[in-house]
Amino acid sequence: MATSFQPPVQQLLYAQHILPEMNRLVGAGALLGTAAGYAYITDTRASIHQYFSVPALRLLHQDPEEAHHAGIRYIKGLYNFNLHPRERGNVDGDSLKVEVFGHVLDNPVGTSAGIDKNAEIPSPLFALGPAIVEVGGVTPLPQEGNPQPRVFRLPSQNALINRYGLNSEGVEHVAMQLRQRVRQFAYDNGLGLTPESERIVLDGEAQVPPGSLVPGKLLAVQIAKNKLTPDNDIKAIANDYVTCVNHLAKYADILVVNVSSPNTPGLRDLQATGPLTAILSAVVEAAQSTERKTKPAVMVKVSPDEDSDAQIEGICSAVWSSGVDGIIVGNTTKKRPDPIPKGYVMPSREEKILSEMGGYSGPQMFGRTLDLVKRYRTKLDQGPPSSSGDGTATHKSTEKEKVLFATGGITNGEQCLQILNAGASVCQVYTAMMYGGVGTVTRIKQEMRDAMQKK
Repeated sequence: MATSFQPPVQQLLYAQHILPEMNRLVGAGALLGTAAGYAYITDTRASIHQYFSVPALRLLHQDPEEAHHAGIRYIKGLYNFNLHPRERGNVDGDSLKVEVFGHVLDNPVGTSAGIDKNAEIPSPLFALGPAIVEVGGVTPLPQEGNPQPRVFRLPSQNALINRYGLNSEGVEHVAMQLRQRVRQFAYDNGLGLTPESERIVLDGEAQVPPGSLVPGKLLAVQIAKNKLTPDNDIKAIANDYVTCVNHLAKYADILVVNVSSPNTPGLRDLQATGPLTAILSAVVEAAQSTERKTKPAVMVKVSPDEDSDAQIEGICSAVWSSGVDGIIVGNTTKKRPDPIPKGYVMPSREEKILSEMGGYSGPQMFGRTLDLVKRYRTKLDQGPPSSSGDGTATHKSTEKEKVLFATGGITNGEQCLQILNAGASVCQVYTAMMYGGVGTVTRIKQEMRDAMQKK
């Protein structure tokens, strides 16, 4: 008579108790590993972003403009699945807070326009830690900008040369992007999708700034004229800027008037006192008519190349006359650094790139930016001139203090502190992020805190 096979007791114990327990441990380990990997890869402090992601992006996309567009797509896609890099916890603290236009900002670090020309990723950019995100520049009508290639890397200097020429999808497209952010915010916060819900958000009744939609942060929207608008028709040029204001002001905390791009013919000529006053006055008037309880502040972005005393005096005069709230110093420069700067070894290919037309940006601009901030701060603090009884010019000290932002060559926390001590309220970065990756703002803020603790 056949007998059935009986497994040993050890095998029964393994099958019934030990194997399930091992499976649970393996599953738990895999889950913990996935969670740890997620926490690491989505943290701006992770070194992988600077030392792997940035080089990989350059390797995959040799053309810098193509790499930039790819980076925008990647960040946008990751954000849609909540896989985007972000700062974790309250990393700013009270030591970095600064007041700007009546708002208490979490920190004095911002991103410059050009990173997000068409307002595709303001929310992912805010997640990286800046208190100011500037999108644009935006032109009334769509325009392609200059022919490609139009962006060039200088890796030995961590610098760039660009001649984009204000390529833009146009004001209607950007307004639609920003309106969708407001609608999504209203929906996510239980306000529904109605005109009334938008009004609640835009009027500040949702307890967030209407542009940034994030407490302690502000959204700046940069506007510019179209390339084909005649350079000698100030009325038409002012109308370009006003058109942008009428479409975008309700979605902005700050409007930035760009008259300083070196890549649009005739644009920098608008920094002369007469034309600039006319344009800024029109923008301020339009901004004050914004259908919103709180009106956006207005700033003007000026060139670092218009740096004579007379030019600075003229720009400040236009700011005082028009009622503009502040100045952003500065933009990319037509000037070039020394062919082989001290401390650098420049490959011959990069020496040729230095001769490319366009605006230069990079660490070597820092000294000029710092000097200009000091000079603008001194001039603005004097207040607008007025004639005394004997006909001599005096300065009013009762004028509301104008705000300064600074951009150009700022790459670390120590430099940001120098800029703030010189009289600016916010340091903006662009090229530093192109080389340092998405953790750049977090690193700069940590360097600022470290430097402040040592003093």
